[in-house]
Amino acid sequence: MTTGNPSRADVNRRRILDVALAELLRDPDASMDQIAKAAGVVRRTVYGHFPSREALVGTLTDEAVAAVAAAHAAGRKGVADPAESLARSTLAVWEIADRYRLLVALAQRSVTMQGIRERLTPVREACAEILRRGLEQGVFVSPLPPHALAYVHEQTLFALMEAVNDGLLAAQEAGRSAAVTMLAAAGVPASRATALVAELSD
Repeated sequence: MTTGNPSRADVNRRRILDVALAELLRDPDASMDQIAKAAGVVRRTVYGHFPSREALVGTLTDEAVAAVAAAHAAGRKGVADPAESLARSTLAVWEIADRYRLLVALAQRSVTMQGIRERLTPVREACAEILRRGLEQGVFVSPLPPHALAYVHEQTLFALMEAVNDGLLAAQEAGRSAAVTMLAAAGVPASRATALVAELSD
């Protein structure tokens, strides 16, 4: 008879992943030794769960992408207006900024940008669909087709997160700024974009 409680091995694995996330955000080149020490376990324990640093980083990347996808889906769920859907999904993703920051950091290191871009394909497709509806309805205005505009949005989000990491943008304002920027990039007038995001953030 199972109690539903996680095993000690599962608890250890989760702790290693959580600590690894924090360590890699602090230092994207953190070694397995550093992660083991920070997690309070011996190196052998870390390798027992993850046979290589690449395997550990790959698991964290997959978890981060899944979290971003889930947040994006939750933000746009049940929202008909394309502008509101775009703003809400951007704000929702920004609430899990630590996961997004990990993707930014790893994109420059262990996981190729192409690999992360491939993992984010479902999110980009969902964004392209929002943009397609908005362009057809006249809510958005852009010389770019939906998929190209979705690509620009994705790269802009990465750039904004790097701006936060480099101290160029205050973290507490970043979510709102990102949502306004996404709307403006889709051709929504700045005053309308700012007012909509302020309304959704209250």
